[in-house]
Amino acid sequence: MSGRPRGRARRNPRTPRERVLLSEGSSLTAREFVAVLGARGIDVEVASPTRRPLASFSRWCRAVRLVPAPGDDPVGYLRALDALLAAGRCIALLATHEQAWLLAAGERYLPHARGRLAVAGAGAFERVQSKISFAALCDELGIPQPAWHEVGCEADLDRVGYPVWVKAAYSTAGRGVRRAATRAEAVSAWRALGGAGTAGNPVKVMVQAPAAGAYRQVAALFDRGRLIAAACSQRIGPGAGGSAAARLSVADPGAVDAVVRLGRELEWHGGLTCDYFADGAGRRLFIECNPRTTEPGNAAAAGVDLPSLTIALATGGPLPRAPLIARAGVRTRSTMALALGAAETRGTRRAVVGALGRALGGRGPLRGSREVLTPVLRDPPGLVPALVAVGAVLVRPGAVADLAGDAVGAYAITPATIARLNGGPA
Repeated sequence: MSGRPRGRARRNPRTPRERVLLSEGSSLTAREFVAVLGARGIDVEVASPTRRPLASFSRWCRAVRLVPAPGDDPVGYLRALDALLAAGRCIALLATHEQAWLLAAGERYLPHARGRLAVAGAGAFERVQSKISFAALCDELGIPQPAWHEVGCEADLDRVGYPVWVKAAYSTAGRGVRRAATRAEAVSAWRALGGAGTAGNPVKVMVQAPAAGAYRQVAALFDRGRLIAAACSQRIGPGAGGSAAARLSVADPGAVDAVVRLGRELEWHGGLTCDYFADGAGRRLFIECNPRTTEPGNAAAAGVDLPSLTIALATGGPLPRAPLIARAGVRTRSTMALALGAAETRGTRRAVVGALGRALGGRGPLRGSREVLTPVLRDPPGLVPALVAVGAVLVRPGAVADLAGDAVGAYAITPATIARLNGGPA
């Protein structure tokens, strides 16, 4: 959804810093966008239904613009974004989380986003936003993945054996995924996720076999199906929901080839990130697609600045002729996210303190890592949310569920949201 005006002129150092609008400010991705862009001389405004989202605690965040919650009032949210773009302060709108889907589906409400937004078409999103649709697409394209089956009735839970992952078709931040070691656990997970349904309207659910190996992501940026840049990273420290709170950039041409197949098939425009597992024999199994750029800090540290490239893509700026590929061997961490991950997985203050010690002391796999979420030496206000979040889980480790729930609630987009946007039943 980007026009292609002439490339932007080079900025005079004496002129005001360029400014972009972020679609939300509550996610870790939004906070990393702020850190990456701020270090490159670009300030941000944040669209948010709350006054003090995570991304606002930065010297590079110039304003928080209050907007309706996108999940509750999608049309109001889109109209508010368009009004902010019409004001002319921001050169681009960057989709930092699931709003990318909403921006694609609601293009008609964003006339002032032309030449300032890069997202794929709504039809392309429909093929990857759902875990079930993505699995079907992988089968179609021959992209390797663990065995899977859509669950239409309780008996389907047995289709791939045990242990098994029970997954809601639509979910974010790992909140709609349950591991089941037995049929009884699978039935419980299926019901908890809504697969058994209420009033004849069940949530779509799939089962998928576990994958062995190291958890990785491949993040790519496309221009109408042409690869612009890609970065692969491996988890070296877990965050909440199984996310990668610390990463090591890796060279993985096979993963890049797989995401290129996806981008070409979909004629994808904008960011696209896929999760996969890689074993020691070089085998890869893909498990999920995030149709957007996620947590760009490691890629930027490894030489691929996805946020800045997205601005160029949206505004008609210069793009590389050949794809940029991130260099391997760069370690990054998100200290706050590591603490939250320890609180969720271990549930003790000792585990939280241990995670903090390893991060701040650069011990073990975190040796030589750089902070990408709250780099307080360059961006002192980032210390505030870090202290608040870490303090909360030190007092009560179980508070991580509340913190994660509040954040997800601020940015989650569901099929019901899209239905409301299109005038259908919620």
